[in-house]
Amino acid sequence: MADTKFKVTIITPDGTVYDNDNATMVIMNTSGGQMGIMAKHVPVLASLTISELRIKHDQGTDEIAAVNGGIMQFDGETALITADSAEMPEKIDVARAEEAKQRAEEAIKKAKEAHRQNDLARAEVHLKRAVNRLKVSKFKQK
Repeated sequence: MADTKFKVTIITPDGTVYDNDNATMVIMNTSGGQMGIMAKHVPVLASLTISELRIKHDQGTDEIAAVNGGIMQFDGETALITADSAEMPEKIDVARAEEAKQRAEEAIKKAKEAHRQNDLARAEVHLKRAVNRLKVSKFKQK
């Protein structure tokens, strides 16, 4: 069974968010679409989008992380995710994420009214991050 498992590490500028060597599969959204990798997969380097990252284990359990962009490097034995920011569900401050969502929605409305494309694009990214965090916060470790 040792060759069906691999190590997954998620790091951010603030430090290590996740480190586990019992993953059987990682599913992530990349700039090219959704991708799943398993142990012994060919080496790959992928650009991640703002989305959830699912880590599967052979016990039938999944772990979820909210990842806000970054890259994933896999060498066949270790998946290293270097993210702009990432959080596990139990670490997400739901009230703060709700406030961020409301601020982003207001900023989008103002940017559209003022026809400010740069502000609109920035606010849309903030909204995606807040919605992603809220979605992932609903998954709790069993």
